[in-house]
Amino acid sequence: MSQRVHHIAFFKFKPSTTPEQIDEVFRIIEDLKVRIPGIVGLSWGPNVSPEGLDQGYTHSFVMTFESVAARDHYLPHPVHQAAVQVVVPRLESVIVCDHLL
Repeated sequence: MSQRVHHIAFFKFKPSTTPEQIDEVFRIIEDLKVRIPGIVGLSWGPNVSPEGLDQGYTHSFVMTFESVAARDHYLPHPVHQAAVQVVVPRLESVIVCDHLL
C-alpha cells in the first residue's frame, strides 16, 4: 500500500500583494484539488500562531496526496505549473516541505 504524502508550503507575500491577490492565490490552489488527480485533502489559511516564530511567513497550506507517485505527477502537471506562474511572482519567499504519513 502506498503512503500518503503531506505537501506543506509557507508563503511570505511581497508587501505590494493586495488582499484580493492573496485571495486569488488560494482560489487557484483550491482549484488544483479539483483539476489534478491524486490530491485527497487540502487546507490553507493565514498564520494564527501566537509564538512569533513565523519569520514573516503569513500563510500556509497543506495538501495531502494519496501516494508519492501522485505527488510526483502533480509537480510537473500543466495545471500546477500554470498556477506557479501566477502565485510565485506574488511571493517574497516560499518554503516547501513534504513528509510521509
